[in-house]
Amino acid sequence: MPVGMTVVVVLDSRKRLRELRDQLAALQPPLAKLVAVGSGETPLETLEELNPAFARQRRQKGMALWLIPFGFLAGLTFTQITDLHTFSALGPWGEPLLGGLLGMGSGWLGSFVAAASVSSEVDDRIRALRNRLEEGNWLLLVEPTAGVDVPWTLLQQARPKAVVRLGEA
Repeated sequence: MPVGMTVVVVLDSRKRLRELRDQLAALQPPLAKLVAVGSGETPLETLEELNPAFARQRRQKGMALWLIPFGFLAGLTFTQITDLHTFSALGPWGEPLLGGLLGMGSGWLGSFVAAASVSSEVDDRIRALRNRLEEGNWLLLVEPTAGVDVPWTLLQQARPKAVVRLGEA
């Protein structure tokens, strides 16, 4: 299995959750991340791995890194190659600069639209986990230390309802 994989274990009772958490916390080397989620545990919204809004924000920032400069250059170029003089009062330098700034704004807005329109397989898995949580189950987020495998045997001994891989960290 890949190193650095994040796994979410779905359990039907809080007792099993606590037992498994205690067993995993005692492992050597210790796990990189071990978080219990559910009623009376860590709120789901605080975990970046289980909140699609965080992933969308990350995508938006990555898209903005490309779309804002590209939008500026496209706006600047469009103003230069067309014979439109919408902002001619700004002069020969001000008009293309304003076109570039408008293009930059368009790139920024485009990064939001593009990030919101992309749905990944991980988002679908997270949605399924959120549904399990709403059904009254508990989740245990497990991320092993780099170079260490996920303790699959220990996870299976807890008789989970499901084990969901979220991918590599």
